[in-house]
Amino acid sequence: MECVFGLVGDGFALVVADTSAVHSILVHKSNEDKIMVLDSHKLLGASGESGDRIYTKNVALYQFRNGIPLTTAAAANFTRGELATALRKGFPGVSDFDLGCFCYDKETGPSLYYIDYIATLHKIDKGAFGYGSYFSLSMMDRHYHSGMTVEEAIDLVDKCIIEIRSRLVVAPPNFVIKIVDKDGAREYAWRESVKDTSGAPTA
Repeated sequence: MECVFGLVGDGFALVVADTSAVHSILVHKSNEDKIMVLDSHKLLGASGESGDRIYTKNVALYQFRNGIPLTTAAAANFTRGELATALRKGFPGVSDFDLGCFCYDKETGPSLYYIDYIATLHKIDKGAFGYGSYFSLSMMDRHYHSGMTVEEAIDLVDKCIIEIRSRLVVAPPNFVIKIVDKDGAREYAWRESVKDTSGAPTA
């Protein structure tokens, strides 16, 4: 029951992800960060198995090995190529995997790329994947407009989260919001209804 969604506003891109780590009927933790910071101006939101999400760090590894920072389009296409190669070679664990690449370039500004489990790449202004997308996409279709301010975008995000929590059968309780703009990629806020107690002592 994962959900990752995001949008492009006026000078920024914003991504939201649930923070539940689940397997079958078990919730392992409720503070899993599914949005990776690839570099100072790139975020990568992913749904799927946790081990496969780490696989996307190959973008950062490529930059480290070659000493060349990738542009937004280059990072998105590199990720798509890695996923396509893994899919065609039959590597295990990449059959149910969706990505959103949220970046900011000085030349082109903010952008959002959507990559699905069969390595199809699209540049979009708003997008969502996971079961929560059935509700967040309808809210964004109704309320999203180009040139949104951060305040308007956060208000829309809150509307999406409320809709997911009230309509999805097994709705994730917590969400993390991150933003990327000319000042860099950073965590913006959390929307929590359940505190993680996995590390708490038991009586």
